[in-house]
Amino acid sequence: MGRILKLHYLPAAVAFVAMVIVTVLVDWQVRSSHERDMRQQVTEDLVRIRTRLENNIHGNVKLVQGYVAALETEPEMDQRRYSELGARILLGDTPIRNIAAAPGFVVTLIYPVKGNERVIGLDYTKTASQRDAAMKVRDTRQVLLTGPVKLVQGGEAVIARFPVVNTLPDGKENFWGLVSAVLDLEKLYQASGLLSDALDIDVSIEEVGDATSDRSPFFGNADILERDPVTMDMRLGHEEWRFAGVPKAGWNLPTTDLWGMRFLMALAAFMVVAPMVWTGRLTEERESHLGKLREHEVEMRTMSQRLQIALETSKIGVWDYDTVTGSLIWDQRMQDLYDVRLADGQASYADWKGALHSDDLRRSELEFASAIESGRQYYTQFRVVRRNGDIRHIRAIGTTVTGSQGHKKLVGVNWDVTDDVRLQEDLRRAKQVSDLQNTQLEEARLVMESAAMHDALTGLPNRRYLDRLVVQYEARPVEDTLLTVMHIDLDRFKDINDTLGHAAGDRILRHAAGTLSESIFPGDFLARIGGDEFVIISAPENVGKDYVELAGRLIDSISRPLVHEGHECRVGSSIGIATRSLCDLRIEQVLVNADIALYEAKRRGRNRVECFTDVLRQEVVNTKRTADEILRGLEQNEFIAYFQPQFDAHTLEVVGLEALARWDHPTKGMLPPAAFLGIAESLKVVSQIDAIVLNHALLQQYRLNASGYPIPKVSVNVSAQRLRDESLFERLENLSFRPGSLSIELLESISFDGDDRELIHQIERLKALGADIEIDDFGSGHASIVTLLKLTPRRLKIDRQLVIPLLESRAQQQLVASIIEIGRSRGIEIVAEGVETMEHARVLRDLGCDTLQGYALARPMPPGDLLAFLGERRWLDGQETAVRKA
Repeated sequence: MGRILKLHYLPAAVAFVAMVIVTVLVDWQVRSSHERDMRQQVTEDLVRIRTRLENNIHGNVKLVQGYVAALETEPEMDQRRYSELGARILLGDTPIRNIAAAPGFVVTLIYPVKGNERVIGLDYTKTASQRDAAMKVRDTRQVLLTGPVKLVQGGEAVIARFPVVNTLPDGKENFWGLVSAVLDLEKLYQASGLLSDALDIDVSIEEVGDATSDRSPFFGNADILERDPVTMDMRLGHEEWRFAGVPKAGWNLPTTDLWGMRFLMALAAFMVVAPMVWTGRLTEERESHLGKLREHEVEMRTMSQRLQIALETSKIGVWDYDTVTGSLIWDQRMQDLYDVRLADGQASYADWKGALHSDDLRRSELEFASAIESGRQYYTQFRVVRRNGDIRHIRAIGTTVTGSQGHKKLVGVNWDVTDDVRLQEDLRRAKQVSDLQNTQLEEARLVMESAAMHDALTGLPNRRYLDRLVVQYEARPVEDTLLTVMHIDLDRFKDINDTLGHAAGDRILRHAAGTLSESIFPGDFLARIGGDEFVIISAPENVGKDYVELAGRLIDSISRPLVHEGHECRVGSSIGIATRSLCDLRIEQVLVNADIALYEAKRRGRNRVECFTDVLRQEVVNTKRTADEILRGLEQNEFIAYFQPQFDAHTLEVVGLEALARWDHPTKGMLPPAAFLGIAESLKVVSQIDAIVLNHALLQQYRLNASGYPIPKVSVNVSAQRLRDESLFERLENLSFRPGSLSIELLESISFDGDDRELIHQIERLKALGADIEIDDFGSGHASIVTLLKLTPRRLKIDRQLVIPLLESRAQQQLVASIIEIGRSRGIEIVAEGVETMEHARVLRDLGCDTLQGYALARPMPPGDLLAFLGERRWLDGQETAVRKA
């Protein structure tokens, strides 16, 4: 029946519910009776406290009225008489702190005087806190009690104000003034029993009827009001106080008494219900046992059916051998396995033995006898020969048991595992084949790995091999960490590859590899890590040998000529050397150091050796720092544009501006492009700087035009990176500028002498957008006549290196004149850079130059100075005459 309450538990449940209800009712009755008694007791205590406090206050008020009577009969009383009278009236430990007399509302008499000197002279009508109460006493001619009042000298008090009225000689009443008495509340509480330790209740007192009060008690804790207190009111003059009281131990019945009663009730309930529950439990167990027996019977039948199905499905035969009688019983499946037919399944040991394969007979009999003798589990496998000669593999499992007659028996099962055995044989053969294939694959892998770790052309280890070797070096002991790295790069190899073909290049590489292999110290590691780059790492036993001398020999050996198909091929080599002498320096860093030294060798002219030094390291650090500062400068908008005017060679009027990039460094000041452009190119951010300069240039042209100084054109430099930047064209497409007002100067680093169709296409797009094209630094070696034919630019800028020597060299003048003539023949305007003196300006004008640009006329300036420069026109002072001489 599960969790459902059974029928035989019903009487016990009913009795239990009835006892619970009775217990709850009795508990409630006891607690209610206790609470009524406690409320009665608290009410009596509150009445007693309230009465005492009220009597104490009124008693002291009556005492002060004696003072008032004396003043009514002696209105001219002085301070001495006042003090004598106070000393007789205020005897003992009285709660009256002081009594002040105020004829005409001005305090002139007080007792005691000591400690109250500042009160003398107080005018009640001029004191806001006293005026209303004083006027009320005068108007009502009645005693006025107020409180509690917080005193400046500390504590709380009740203030009683008495009107003093005397009779004039003509029989009329005269309001003489008033008397104020300060009653110490602390002493009143003490006298009323509120502060007694023997008090069994907690009491709070609050003012009633004042709508402006915060209704918080001035005596006792505020939480008393939240504990269902007994309350009663006391009228004090025109004010009303409310007393609230609760037992200190609370309203509830003490836990020991309450739980004692509950224990007795629970014990009674247990004595009634326990026998019923026990009877029900016994009945439940009986039914449970009967139900389990029925379930076990069902389970046994189910398991028997499942076992039968399992045996039928798996074709497992069951046998039973009696070791005492020698009888052997086989079921039908056993007979099928052995291919025998028996009456009633009764077989014999001889039947089993006769079916065994001759090769397995002796072993099988020994195992069977051993299992019977030792009593251990019987587990074996053997072959049987069926009547038709078919051989089947049988697996047998058995265990020793004791029969009903006390005979020792071996009971077990047999099943045919021929298919499993054959499958295992097939798997073994497949594994042998697989092992052979794996061996072949491993051999192939080793060959492929060797090929992957070596250069196919030279047979030397490659970059991958080097990386693995570096890891191995890092794991070596500390004493083996000292080493030298040489980084070798072939000079002019690309020229041979491009002119004589890759076959010649391959011969050069094999020649270099052979030379290096023959020349290095024994044990050193040599690898080809790139197209024409090699690395040598010293062996531990070669530490201390002269690798600089070895590098010199390598340069001489590699530079020896090699004849290929009738052509003499000669290459040089640049070598960088780095040594690790500190154990904490990683080999990867030594390789980097060697690469830096190689770069320095190439920079200094190639075909030489350079060793890595601290100076080179510092240059790398400075380059890294400058790169970081450039990236930060781009984020902080530190890159700006300076502008250098360009002048008509004949009129010296401003005909254009060239926008030049400047870096407003926060610590180094204004930096020219030479200080950052090379590193910016390596960072691939030159296009960003170009974009900044272009935006500044267009903005400055707009401002000058709006200010009345129209500039025909503004020029900006554009790098190869910027030419490939699609955002340049998007920017220009979205601008509205007059065709020809924007000129794009192609930097000297861009070469168009090769087959660079993409750059030429980009330049044609710029022309289509309305921008002029200028070739910068013409004559410096980067631009040529081929460039003019390809691009047909609008202007040609003669490099300053050709302009500066004009005054000293007639041949130089003829060279410049030739360039100007070539430009004119193609319809190209000529701009001269580097005009340092007015004499330069005169000579260039006479040679036919169209536009001048240089320090003689104007230096690059910030945008803020440009407007003033154009307005003052200082470049014309004394200069135009000099230019027009001759």
